Amino acid sequence: MKFVVREVRYACASAGLVVAALLGSVQAIAQTDAPAATAVAAVAAVATSNPYGLEALWASSDLVTKVVLLLLVIMSMGSWYIMIVKVLEQSKMGRQGKDAQAFWSAKTVAEGTKALSEDSPYRFLADAAGTAVSKHHGLMGHIPLNDWIAMAIQRAVDRVQGNTQNGLAFLATVGSTSPFVGLFGTVWGIYHALTAIGISGQASIDKVAGPVGEALIMTAIGLAVAVPAVLAYNWLVRRNKAVMDEVRTFGNDLHAVVLGTIKN
Repeated sequence: MKFVVREVRYACASAGLVVAALLGSVQAIAQTDAPAATAVAAVAAVATSNPYGLEALWASSDLVTKVVLLLLVIMSMGSWYIMIVKVLEQSKMGRQGKDAQAFWSAKTVAEGTKALSEDSPYRFLADAAGTAVSKHHGLMGHIPLNDWIAMAIQRAVDRVQGNTQNGLAFLATVGSTSPFVGLFGTVWGIYHALTAIGISGQASIDKVAGPVGEALIMTAIGLAVAVPAVLAYNWLVRRNKAVMDEVRTFGNDLHAVVLGTIKN
Protein backbone atom coordinates (compact mmCIF):
# COMPACT_ATOMS: atom_id res chain seq x y z
CA MET A 1 0.00 0.00 0.00
CA LYS A 2 2.85 2.38 0.87
CA PHE A 3 4.48 1.49 -2.43
CA VAL A 4 1.34 2.47 -4.34
CA VAL A 5 1.07 5.80 -2.50
CA ARG A 6 4.71 6.54 -3.19
CA GLU A 7 4.25 5.84 -6.89
CA VAL A 8 1.22 8.12 -7.06
CA ARG A 9 3.11 10.94 -5.37
CA TYR A 10 5.99 10.43 -7.78
CA ALA A 11 3.66 10.60 -10.81
CA CYS A 12 2.00 13.79 -9.56
CA ALA A 13 5.36 15.42 -8.99
CA SER A 14 6.46 14.46 -12.51
CA ALA A 15 3.29 15.88 -14.00
CA GLY A 16 3.79 19.10 -12.10
CA LEU A 17 7.30 19.43 -13.48
CA VAL A 18 6.06 18.85 -17.02
CA VAL A 19 3.31 21.48 -16.66
CA ALA A 20 5.80 23.96 -15.22
CA ALA A 21 8.18 23.34 -18.09
CA LEU A 22 5.40 23.84 -20.65
CA LEU A 23 4.30 27.08 -19.02
CA GLY A 24 7.87 28.31 -19.04
CA SER A 25 8.22 27.51 -22.74
CA VAL A 26 5.01 29.32 -23.62
CA GLN A 27 6.09 32.35 -21.63
CA ALA A 28 9.47 32.36 -23.37
CA ILE A 29 7.88 32.11 -26.79
CA ALA A 30 5.51 34.95 -25.96
CA GLN A 31 8.39 37.09 -24.81
CA THR A 32 10.34 36.24 -27.97
CA ASP A 33 7.40 37.05 -30.27
CA ALA A 34 6.52 40.28 -28.50
CA PRO A 35 9.11 42.40 -30.38
CA ALA A 36 8.09 40.85 -33.71
CA ALA A 37 4.42 41.52 -33.01
CA THR A 38 5.26 45.07 -32.00
CA ALA A 39 7.22 45.57 -35.23
CA VAL A 40 4.35 44.22 -37.35
CA ALA A 41 1.89 46.51 -35.57
CA ALA A 42 4.20 49.45 -36.16
CA VAL A 43 4.47 48.65 -39.88
CA ALA A 44 0.69 48.33 -40.15
CA ALA A 45 0.23 51.64 -38.38
CA VAL A 46 2.68 53.31 -40.77
CA ALA A 47 0.94 51.74 -43.78
CA THR A 48 -2.48 52.92 -42.65
CA SER A 49 -1.24 56.40 -41.81
CA ASN A 50 0.86 56.86 -44.95
CA PRO A 51 0.88 60.62 -45.61
CA TYR A 52 1.59 60.14 -49.32
CA GLY A 53 -0.19 58.43 -52.20
CA LEU A 54 -3.54 58.73 -53.92
CA GLU A 55 -5.59 58.44 -50.74
CA ALA A 56 -3.65 61.22 -49.05
CA LEU A 57 -3.79 63.29 -52.24
CA TRP A 58 -7.58 63.03 -52.37
CA ALA A 59 -7.98 63.74 -48.65
CA SER A 60 -5.72 66.81 -48.67
CA SER A 61 -6.69 68.22 -52.10
CA ASP A 62 -8.98 71.14 -52.76
CA LEU A 63 -11.98 71.34 -55.09
CA VAL A 64 -9.96 72.05 -58.24
CA THR A 65 -7.69 69.03 -57.74
CA LYS A 66 -10.65 66.74 -57.06
CA VAL A 67 -12.41 67.97 -60.21
CA VAL A 68 -9.28 67.27 -62.26
CA LEU A 69 -9.00 63.76 -60.82
CA LEU A 70 -12.66 63.03 -61.51
CA LEU A 71 -12.31 64.37 -65.05
CA LEU A 72 -9.36 62.07 -65.72
CA VAL A 73 -11.28 59.10 -64.30
CA ILE A 74 -14.27 59.88 -66.54
CA MET A 75 -11.96 60.18 -69.56
CA SER A 76 -10.35 56.83 -68.80
CA MET A 77 -13.68 55.03 -68.26
CA GLY A 78 -15.13 56.52 -71.45
CA SER A 79 -12.07 55.54 -73.47
CA TRP A 80 -12.12 51.93 -72.32
CA TYR A 81 -15.86 51.69 -72.91
CA ILE A 82 -15.49 52.95 -76.49
CA MET A 83 -12.54 50.62 -77.10
CA ILE A 84 -14.52 47.55 -76.08
CA VAL A 85 -17.67 48.58 -77.96
CA LYS A 86 -15.81 49.40 -81.18
CA VAL A 87 -13.86 46.14 -81.14
CA LEU A 88 -17.12 44.20 -80.74
CA GLU A 89 -18.78 46.18 -83.55
CA GLN A 90 -15.87 45.66 -85.92
CA SER A 91 -15.75 41.95 -85.16
CA LYS A 92 -19.48 41.72 -85.85
CA MET A 93 -19.09 43.52 -89.18
CA GLY A 94 -16.30 41.12 -90.10
CA ARG A 95 -18.58 38.14 -89.48
CA GLN A 96 -21.40 39.80 -91.43
CA GLY A 97 -19.02 40.35 -94.33
CA LYS A 98 -18.30 36.63 -94.46
CA ASP A 99 -22.02 35.84 -94.29
CA ALA A 100 -22.67 38.31 -97.12
CA GLN A 101 -20.86 36.03 -99.55
CA ALA A 102 -24.03 33.93 -99.66
CA PHE A 103 -25.79 36.91 -101.28
CA TRP A 104 -24.14 36.16 -104.62
CA SER A 105 -25.54 32.63 -104.65
CA ALA A 106 -29.16 33.83 -104.64
CA LYS A 107 -31.26 33.77 -107.79
CA THR A 108 -32.51 37.36 -107.44
CA VAL A 109 -31.40 40.49 -105.62
CA ALA A 110 -34.53 40.44 -103.44
CA GLU A 111 -33.91 36.83 -102.42
CA GLY A 112 -30.30 37.58 -101.60
CA THR A 113 -31.31 40.63 -99.57
CA LYS A 114 -33.68 38.60 -97.43
CA ALA A 115 -30.90 36.13 -96.68
CA LEU A 116 -28.83 38.86 -94.98
CA SER A 117 -29.36 39.77 -91.33
CA GLU A 118 -31.43 42.88 -90.70
CA ASP A 119 -28.69 44.74 -88.80
CA SER A 120 -26.05 43.97 -91.41
CA PRO A 121 -24.53 46.93 -93.30
CA TYR A 122 -24.58 44.73 -96.40
CA ARG A 123 -28.34 44.37 -96.02
CA PHE A 124 -28.54 48.16 -95.73
CA LEU A 125 -26.69 48.56 -99.05
CA ALA A 126 -28.89 45.99 -100.77
CA ASP A 127 -32.07 47.69 -99.50
CA ALA A 128 -30.75 51.06 -100.67
CA ALA A 129 -30.16 49.69 -104.17
CA GLY A 130 -33.63 48.13 -104.31
CA THR A 131 -35.26 51.34 -103.05
CA ALA A 132 -33.39 53.36 -105.67
CA VAL A 133 -34.75 51.19 -108.44
CA SER A 134 -38.32 51.44 -107.17
CA LYS A 135 -38.11 55.26 -106.81
CA HIS A 136 -36.63 55.93 -110.22
CA HIS A 137 -39.61 57.91 -111.52
CA GLY A 138 -40.87 61.47 -111.64
CA LEU A 139 -38.09 64.01 -111.44
CA MET A 140 -35.71 61.27 -110.37
CA GLY A 141 -36.43 59.55 -113.65
CA HIS A 142 -34.46 62.26 -115.47
CA ILE A 143 -31.29 60.95 -113.80
CA PRO A 144 -29.70 58.07 -115.67
CA LEU A 145 -30.46 54.80 -113.89
CA ASN A 146 -26.77 53.91 -113.69
CA ASP A 147 -25.94 57.15 -111.89
CA TRP A 148 -29.03 56.97 -109.70
CA ILE A 149 -28.20 53.50 -108.37
CA ALA A 150 -24.55 54.47 -107.87
CA MET A 151 -25.63 57.55 -105.88
CA ALA A 152 -27.94 55.51 -103.66
CA ILE A 153 -25.29 52.90 -102.90
CA GLN A 154 -22.68 55.58 -102.23
CA ARG A 155 -24.98 57.33 -99.78
CA ALA A 156 -25.52 54.03 -97.99
CA VAL A 157 -21.76 53.41 -97.85
CA ASP A 158 -21.24 56.89 -96.39
CA ARG A 159 -23.86 56.18 -93.73
CA VAL A 160 -22.14 52.96 -92.78
CA GLN A 161 -18.76 54.67 -92.62
CA GLY A 162 -20.22 57.42 -90.44
CA ASN A 163 -21.47 54.81 -87.98
CA THR A 164 -18.05 53.18 -87.80
CA GLN A 165 -16.52 56.54 -86.86
CA ASN A 166 -18.71 56.98 -83.79
CA GLY A 167 -16.63 57.32 -80.63
CA LEU A 168 -13.29 57.78 -82.35
CA ALA A 169 -13.46 61.56 -81.91
CA PHE A 170 -13.74 61.04 -78.16
CA LEU A 171 -10.63 58.83 -78.16
CA ALA A 172 -8.71 61.43 -80.15
CA THR A 173 -9.82 64.18 -77.76
CA VAL A 174 -8.83 62.17 -74.70
CA GLY A 175 -5.47 61.25 -76.19
CA SER A 176 -4.64 64.86 -76.99
CA THR A 177 -6.02 66.65 -73.91
CA SER A 178 -5.61 64.32 -70.92
CA PRO A 179 -1.83 64.96 -70.57
CA PHE A 180 -2.54 68.69 -70.36
CA VAL A 181 -5.33 68.11 -67.85
CA GLY A 182 -2.92 66.13 -65.70
CA LEU A 183 -0.27 68.80 -66.14
CA PHE A 184 -2.74 71.45 -64.98
CA GLY A 185 -3.41 69.40 -61.87
CA THR A 186 0.34 69.12 -61.25
CA VAL A 187 0.90 72.86 -61.62
CA TRP A 188 -2.02 73.59 -59.32
CA GLY A 189 -0.79 71.09 -56.73
CA ILE A 190 2.78 72.39 -56.79
CA TYR A 191 1.51 75.94 -56.38
CA HIS A 192 -0.44 75.04 -53.27
CA ALA A 193 2.40 72.90 -51.93
CA LEU A 194 4.91 75.74 -52.27
CA THR A 195 2.42 78.17 -50.75
CA ALA A 196 1.96 75.92 -47.71
CA ILE A 197 5.73 75.47 -47.38
CA GLY A 198 6.25 79.22 -47.57
CA ILE A 199 3.65 79.86 -44.88
CA SER A 200 5.11 77.23 -42.56
CA GLY A 201 8.66 78.45 -43.15
CA GLN A 202 10.01 74.89 -43.39
CA ALA A 203 11.81 74.07 -46.63
CA SER A 204 13.52 70.81 -45.69
CA ILE A 205 13.49 67.91 -48.15
CA ASP A 206 10.91 65.96 -46.15
CA LYS A 207 8.55 68.93 -46.28
CA VAL A 208 9.02 69.52 -50.01
CA ALA A 209 9.24 66.00 -51.43
CA GLY A 210 5.83 64.82 -50.22
CA PRO A 211 3.55 67.56 -51.56
CA VAL A 212 5.49 67.98 -54.81
CA GLY A 213 5.52 64.21 -55.36
CA GLU A 214 1.77 64.03 -54.84
CA ALA A 215 1.29 66.84 -57.36
CA LEU A 216 3.36 64.96 -59.94
CA ILE A 217 0.98 62.02 -59.64
CA MET A 218 -1.52 64.08 -61.64
CA THR A 219 0.80 64.15 -64.66
CA ALA A 220 1.34 60.39 -64.38
CA ILE A 221 -2.44 59.81 -64.31
CA GLY A 222 -2.90 62.05 -67.35
CA LEU A 223 -0.31 60.05 -69.31
CA ALA A 224 -1.86 56.76 -68.16
CA VAL A 225 -5.18 57.94 -69.61
CA ALA A 226 -3.73 59.34 -72.85
CA VAL A 227 -1.47 56.50 -73.98
CA PRO A 228 -4.17 53.76 -74.22
CA ALA A 229 -6.54 56.21 -75.93
CA VAL A 230 -4.01 57.14 -78.63
CA LEU A 231 -2.99 53.54 -79.26
CA ALA A 232 -6.62 52.42 -79.43
CA TYR A 233 -7.52 55.26 -81.80
CA ASN A 234 -4.84 54.35 -84.33
CA TRP A 235 -5.64 50.64 -84.09
CA LEU A 236 -9.41 51.14 -84.47
CA VAL A 237 -8.94 53.50 -87.45
CA ARG A 238 -6.88 50.84 -89.22
CA ARG A 239 -9.51 48.17 -88.49
CA ASN A 240 -12.26 50.49 -89.73
CA LYS A 241 -10.41 50.94 -93.00
CA ALA A 242 -10.20 47.19 -93.51
CA VAL A 243 -13.91 46.74 -92.75
CA MET A 244 -14.97 49.59 -95.04
CA ASP A 245 -12.88 48.23 -97.90
CA GLU A 246 -15.04 45.10 -97.77
CA VAL A 247 -18.22 47.19 -97.68
CA ARG A 248 -17.16 49.29 -100.68
CA THR A 249 -16.24 46.18 -102.66
CA PHE A 250 -19.68 44.73 -101.96
CA GLY A 251 -21.31 48.02 -103.00
CA ASN A 252 -19.47 48.14 -106.32
CA ASP A 253 -20.38 44.55 -107.12
CA LEU A 254 -23.97 45.18 -106.04
CA HIS A 255 -24.21 48.16 -108.38
CA ALA A 256 -23.14 46.06 -111.35
CA VAL A 257 -25.46 43.18 -110.44
CA VAL A 258 -28.55 45.39 -109.92
CA LEU A 259 -27.93 47.29 -113.15
CA GLY A 260 -27.38 44.07 -115.09
CA THR A 261 -30.55 42.52 -113.64
CA ILE A 262 -32.66 45.49 -114.74
CA LYS A 263 -31.28 45.54 -118.27
CA ASN A 264 -31.89 41.86 -118.65
